[in-house]
Amino acid sequence: MTYIIYAFAAVFEIAGCFAFWAWLKFEKSIWWLAPGTVSLVLFAWLLTLVPSEVAGRTFAAYGGIYILASLLWLWLVEARVPDRYDIGGALICLAGASLILFAPRG
Repeated sequence: MTYIIYAFAAVFEIAGCFAFWAWLKFEKSIWWLAPGTVSLVLFAWLLTLVPSEVAGRTFAAYGGIYILASLLWLWLVEARVPDRYDIGGALICLAGASLILFAPRG
């Protein structure tokens, strides 16, 4: 369930940030900021649903998921295929995120 929450959080964060990117870089209408802001609020709310007692660990583990989601965005939305270094780096980050999330703690 944690990965599902993180996946949705990543979609909302990337979409929200992309709205700001499009407004500033592609000179899209300022109205792009309204759904972008809503998207970022949903992203932040979703992170609070992760079963963790501390925010820092939740955010650190999320970083690996965010990297993978960003590369999927690169490929599916921006039509740029990630290269082997992108994929290798994402796998390393996912391994780190899994370690942070699921390490036994006493």
